[in-house]
Amino acid sequence: MKERLLIVDDEPDMLQLLKRSLAPELGCELQTAPSGEAALRLLAAERTDLVLADIKMPGMDGLELLDLIKRQYPDLTVLMMTAYGHIEMAVEAMKRGAYDFITKPFEHDALVLRLEKALERSRLMRENQRLLEVCQSTHSFQNLVGESPAMQRVFETIQMVAKTDLTVLITGESGTGKDLTARAVHTLSERRKRPFIAVNCPTVPENILESELFGYKKGAFTNATQDKRGLFQEAHTGTIFLDEIGDVSPTIQTKLLRVLQEKEFKPLGDARPVQVDVRILASTNQNLREKIRQGSFREDFFYRLNVLPIELPPLRERREDIALIAHHLLEKHCSDQNKPLKRLSPELLEAFRRHPWEGNVRELENLVLQGLLFAAGEVIAPRDVGLTATQQPAPLPPDTRDLPYKEAKEQTLRHFNHSYIGYALTTCRGNVTQAARMCGLERQALQQIMRRYEVKADDYRS
Repeated sequence: MKERLLIVDDEPDMLQLLKRSLAPELGCELQTAPSGEAALRLLAAERTDLVLADIKMPGMDGLELLDLIKRQYPDLTVLMMTAYGHIEMAVEAMKRGAYDFITKPFEHDALVLRLEKALERSRLMRENQRLLEVCQSTHSFQNLVGESPAMQRVFETIQMVAKTDLTVLITGESGTGKDLTARAVHTLSERRKRPFIAVNCPTVPENILESELFGYKKGAFTNATQDKRGLFQEAHTGTIFLDEIGDVSPTIQTKLLRVLQEKEFKPLGDARPVQVDVRILASTNQNLREKIRQGSFREDFFYRLNVLPIELPPLRERREDIALIAHHLLEKHCSDQNKPLKRLSPELLEAFRRHPWEGNVRELENLVLQGLLFAAGEVIAPRDVGLTATQQPAPLPPDTRDLPYKEAKEQTLRHFNHSYIGYALTTCRGNVTQAARMCGLERQALQQIMRRYEVKADDYRS
């Protein structure tokens, strides 16, 4: 479905000029209205993505129209036009909710760039609304959220392994949801009504971990004044989840291997083995095969664990899920904190899409919670979570140290511009207008720099 732009101006010649000149550039459907009243009738009749309205009009002026639009269609993007001498009116329009303004007379390319930015904002707002609806539909699976192909495969794998009683090894970087995956496997299994015991292995010292897992008999060591049941006994007939199994010592690995092989263990200080019926789930953020090569992880234990593997993708490899997860987390924490539901701004969603997410979903959750607590209004912006757009510094070109200053400077600038603009054009697939927006430049300014340093957009369009 084509996007729809509504242009509102009381001058018929201006309406015709804008319609004729903008249609081929924007590729969207254009409608015109000669007054604010006519614009409201069109808005009531058809879906509109963007309004471009003049401020100075007889009858209902642009500010009155803006107020009515924001009251009836609060998410609709509005861009205002004003004469050069009426900048204060444009500033007032921004305070009342206009997305942007442009002064007459304006350059065609400058207007196109602003309209493209406004349309992008409208797309993000629509995506925002779609994701809010999706969060309440089928894309949440046992508290795991995702509609990307990678996560759909994970959901299918969880459903498959849950039907069995075999050992599962869940791998993935920190913060990817390994604990939620383990709980999902248990919840969908035949043992769902039985105990689910989770053990965070790295947080328990080795000498205590053994007694916690397997229990001990009275007198097994100093201060063992009575028998203690271990976590494997507590999980009998249910599931035990060994989180970050890659951190346990070879001694504990040997004892766990016996449980996997024989379904039995000996509590500390007891000569008699204890039989248990327990399904074992384990997770790790480490490369266990590398640890085997280093001699710190038993190979036979690894193959006993890795019967049914589930690998969770990092967030940076499923960026199409980021906005969906962010909305899910925002809704969850608004409910938990008993706060009214806030919204994520299009600019914040764009910042989220560009963020590297070294901490994965856990890092995203922290930022969403931070935004919920620090945002003054109902919309969370990048500044509320401490995100800003940053560019990586370009490395100096080689062999400039021995050149004269001017020559070295020119070579450094050429290298920088090829690197910086090349990155923007690669990201935007050769679209100069989008690359200019990404660089914070007017389109003509970027084209001038590209001509000077011989950067060709065609080289980045494949």
